[in-house]
Amino acid sequence: MSQLIVFVLPTPDGAYAMREALDELRRQDVIELGDAAVVERSADGKVRLQQATNLVGAGALGGAVWGALVGLVFLSPWLGLAAGAVAGALAGRFTDIGIDDDFIHQLAETIAPGQSALFLLIDRWDEPAVLGQLAAFDATLLRTSLPADEEARLRAALDNDPAQS
Repeated sequence: MSQLIVFVLPTPDGAYAMREALDELRRQDVIELGDAAVVERSADGKVRLQQATNLVGAGALGGAVWGALVGLVFLSPWLGLAAGAVAGALAGRFTDIGIDDDFIHQLAETIAPGQSALFLLIDRWDEPAVLGQLAAFDATLLRTSLPADEEARLRAALDNDPAQS
């Protein structure tokens, strides 16, 4: 069962750095992510969302290929390519996989300007290895669906205050 974890980081690029570290762990097969999204809130309060998977681009590419193939049948591959790309991009724009976009935007409003957040949907993880990597970041846990004992271990790993150790 997938677990949702949302971290808030004090800098606009902090969530990107944390995602890159987790990508390295993913390549080492230490963690398996169902989805990941980064939200950064600029100093003027504008929210920028970057999903791990660009569905608009993937839809446009797939639609262009299928449109060109169908266009060949009607002796108009360029028209088919263009129509397929538009249809695929629209389909990708209105498709949502992984973490619900409305949920992401709702929580993004609670992030202070100048901060960023990392939304993770974790399918599987080697908890000690991941917690050791996450301890290097100045992250705060915003929301989680972890069981209470796992959440407590995660909060302890993120607590970098030596006075409380």
